[in-house]
Order: sequence, then structure tokens, then C-alpha cells
Amino acid sequence: MADDSNIPSPPEKQRIVLVTGLSGAGKTTALRVLEDLGWEAIDNFPIRLLSGLVDQNAHGGQHSSLAIGFDSRTRGFVPDDIIATVKGLTARDDLIVTTLFLDCASGELERRYNETRRRHPMASGRPVHIGIQAERELLEPLRRWADAVVDTTEFASNQLQQAIRERFSGSAPQKMSVIISSFGFARGTPPLADLVFDMRFLDNPHWIEELREQTGLDEPVGAHIRQDPAFNEVFGQIRELLLTLLPRYAAQGKSYVNIAFGCTGGRHRSVYMTAQMAAALTDAGFDPTVIHRNLASRAADEIEGRTR
Repeated sequence: MADDSNIPSPPEKQRIVLVTGLSGAGKTTALRVLEDLGWEAIDNFPIRLLSGLVDQNAHGGQHSSLAIGFDSRTRGFVPDDIIATVKGLTARDDLIVTTLFLDCASGELERRYNETRRRHPMASGRPVHIGIQAERELLEPLRRWADAVVDTTEFASNQLQQAIRERFSGSAPQKMSVIISSFGFARGTPPLADLVFDMRFLDNPHWIEELREQTGLDEPVGAHIRQDPAFNEVFGQIRELLLTLLPRYAAQGKSYVNIAFGCTGGRHRSVYMTAQMAAALTDAGFDPTVIHRNLASRAADEIEGRTR
């Protein structure tokens, strides 16, 4: 029998992700998450120098994953030239190259720029919407050519972070992450939730005057919710369902599971249920990340409605 012990293993391919898109769509956030995942992140890197950077890494024996950010502000930004450069890199046997394009609706981009009072890089003293339209037309060839397009219009910063982790966590430890969050239906359902549980059947602490300005993290609110006759039974049923589903998700190779509990305003019932369920999952051996999306929102009768 032939001895395979001396046959060298094929060289490890270097992973490169190119992050581009519309200004204000979340490139900086995406690069920060990739850096947290172990990628070597470089922003505003001239793409004409990319081949030299890759060759330098290869000759130095380095195989770190590279995340390269660029957009219309990057020196020498010409979409057709960039596509030609990346095509050449993609054809190499020693590289795995992915292009990620971050898109966003023009109205939402305009809102973000107006809120931050930043100047759009292509507006040149004109209204923001003109700069956005000019950049969209310039980047359209890259958008059509990209391997992955992520629309961040409806994403809060933490939701974009989760989306990037789910897509590019291959260089991170392969343990399934569990995110458990609270939210208010009046402010929209989380777009990335895998499992959503509606807590609006529980008695609403908002209508108890001394509890209104407190939250589900305060014991008086928790005591009020626990007094609801349905709480214990429903909590136990949801806990057993999650303890059944989570190992099966892990067995299927799912990297992230997002569990969301909602109530009307996202400050009382959903917050308490999220905190209690996170504790139960921790006791069962999981390590959930807890997010309270609307905890800091103002308590308002207009949000909660006029009935209990």
C-alpha cells in the first residue's frame, strides 16, 4: 500500500472580501465586524495596488483573510477598471475572492446624511439627493457584478452586524451563536429574526401608573407579569420548544439563531420575557447574546394604544 504520509497538503487559499457600496450604506460597520471575526481589514485601499498587496502576503508566507473597503472616495476609483482587476484575482488558484456590495434606498440614505449633517462625497455643495443619485449611477456596474448584495435600508447598526457575521463567519469558531432580543411591534418587527414570539397577550404593565416608567428589567414589572395566569405555562412551553429546536439548528450547521420577543412598545413584557428566557438558555448550556432594541424608547400612550 502506498504511503501517503509524505504527500504535501495543498496550500491554503487566501480569502479576500472586497466591501463596497453606496456612501452611508454601512461599509465601515461591515469592515469592523469582519475585523472582529479575524479578517485583516483595510479601508479606502487603492484597488490598483491590490495585486501587489496579495503577492506580498503570499511571498511572506501570510495567509490572513483580507477585507478591503473602497467606494467612490477611494483614489483611482473607476468601476470598470476595478472589475477587470478583480477578475484577474478571481482566476488565481491560490485565492478565494468575494465582492460584497452594500445598497440602501435613496430616501433612507438622505435621512442618514441629514441626521448626521455629513456632506455627501459626490454632492459638491449641491443637495444630498443629487450626490446620492450620481453615486448610484457610478456604482451600478459594480452592483450588477458583485457576488453578494446586502440592502441595509431597514437595518439598524446591530442588525447589519448580525447579517455580516452570518455571511462571513467562516473564519470564526464554528459554534452556533444565539441572539435573543426584545422589540416593540409598534416600531417594526426585526427583519433578521428566525423565531418571533408575541407577548401582547400578557397583561400590560404600561397601564399601571407606578410601573409605566419602569421596564421589564425592574422587579416590580417582573412581579406584575408573573401574576398573569398565562405566564408560567407559556414560558415553559416556549423554553421547551427552544431547547428542542436549538440543538437541531446546530446540527444543520446554522451559525446564528435570532429569537425575538415582542410586545407593543418593547419596554415591559418583551424585555422581561427576553431576560428570563436568556437566563433559562444559559442554565441549559447556551451562551445567548441579549439585545433590547426599544428599551430606551419613551413610554407613550400613543404607542401602547388606549386599551390594556
